[in-house]
Amino acid sequence: MIEGLKPYPEYKESGSKWLGSVPVNWEVRNLRTLISKRAERNRPELPLLSVAREKGVFVRSMTDSDENHNVIPDDLTNYKVARAGNLVINKMKAWQGSMGIAPCDGIVSPAYFVFDFRIANHAFGQRLLRSKPYVAHFGQASDGVRVGQWDLSIPGMRQIPVLVPPPAEQAAIVRFLDHANRKIDGFIRAKRKLIGLLNEQKQAIIQTAISKVSTPDCRTMPVRAVLRPVKRMGHPTKTLLSLFRDYGVIPKDSRQNKNVNVRDLALCQLVNPGDVVMNKMKAWQGSIAVSGLEGIVSPDYMVLEFQIKTLVKDFFHYALRSPSMVANYRQQAYGVRPGQWRLMYPDFCRLKLPVPSIQEQQSILDQIRSKTQSLNTAIARTEREIALMQEYRTRLTADLVTGKLDVREAAAKLPDPPAEAVVEHLTDDSLEESESEDADT
Repeated sequence: MIEGLKPYPEYKESGSKWLGSVPVNWEVRNLRTLISKRAERNRPELPLLSVAREKGVFVRSMTDSDENHNVIPDDLTNYKVARAGNLVINKMKAWQGSMGIAPCDGIVSPAYFVFDFRIANHAFGQRLLRSKPYVAHFGQASDGVRVGQWDLSIPGMRQIPVLVPPPAEQAAIVRFLDHANRKIDGFIRAKRKLIGLLNEQKQAIIQTAISKVSTPDCRTMPVRAVLRPVKRMGHPTKTLLSLFRDYGVIPKDSRQNKNVNVRDLALCQLVNPGDVVMNKMKAWQGSIAVSGLEGIVSPDYMVLEFQIKTLVKDFFHYALRSPSMVANYRQQAYGVRPGQWRLMYPDFCRLKLPVPSIQEQQSILDQIRSKTQSLNTAIARTEREIALMQEYRTRLTADLVTGKLDVREAAAKLPDPPAEAVVEHLTDDSLEESESEDADT
């Protein structure tokens, strides 16, 4: 994709240790010379916009539970107006890259910054400010008591050096990146489809193994006889964990996720190894697992401990996540809309679990592990390929918007994009499409 690309013929020092040398014909201007603060309000009829690290500024869905972490007030007259092309910054998350260009007229939280952004090509400006070197710049311009609550300093932000290539070069860089991103997205979609197929095979193996114990000889017990809910709070120093449908209970910071951080960790629940963790809003999708880790999880999760000590707990990790049990969760969950269906303990505890003998539990567990080992290896390898491609995307974007590589000639030779081409590439967040994480925090 970058074969044949070379550096610019001549460079100059940018004055920034993060940016280093830049093409000699590019301007280096302080951000304050390119932005003007906007203060327009009282337009509650406009679409509600939000800003996220993973995808910039977008029209917020009022029905997607994965986007509705924050309560929307009834009175939106105090929300700020962002016009199409304005720069919108979440000042508490700017150090993570939570900013972007408004795609249309809309309104944003009063806590956001909104600026007119005077740059020839807004698509270039968005890619520049959201690139890895600029995230570092915004991090330097942010401060606070602790990292998770850093606030963007206006004086510091205004001094950030902005690279301004000639307009034709801005357009060439955007054209090349759009072309590259379409190819990268095609690769990622194919790999995600493969992961989906491999996970389907795993589920079929698990269901077949679990169904063997659902015979007249095997006793069944109501969940309440096997598991009881516990609520242990006040352990803010423990590792923060999260629950993913496809991965179980893992450290929250071990994967990219789109959900807000828990503000008061003292309210989180302690989880011991061997406890069952359930996301009540996502149980109907299979978001339940036996934890192998100690740590704390969202206050809105359900944590349960085994009442029967002589059990092979890892067997029940698969039993509770089997397709037949997940189908039962769907029947028992309820709510205003499917994306927010909740499975509560009084309904969950009535469900029946197969409880074979200890020997059979271990035998079935060994079968599942043996038959899924190669699938797990293939999934891990494919995920690594996706991660490497995302890293390549990040590096390529940074190299182009900061002038490390010259794409003017290459961009001129590119074919016109297909009419249905999507301008914005798949975000890091869209890699988690197959996962279900904590939407309750």
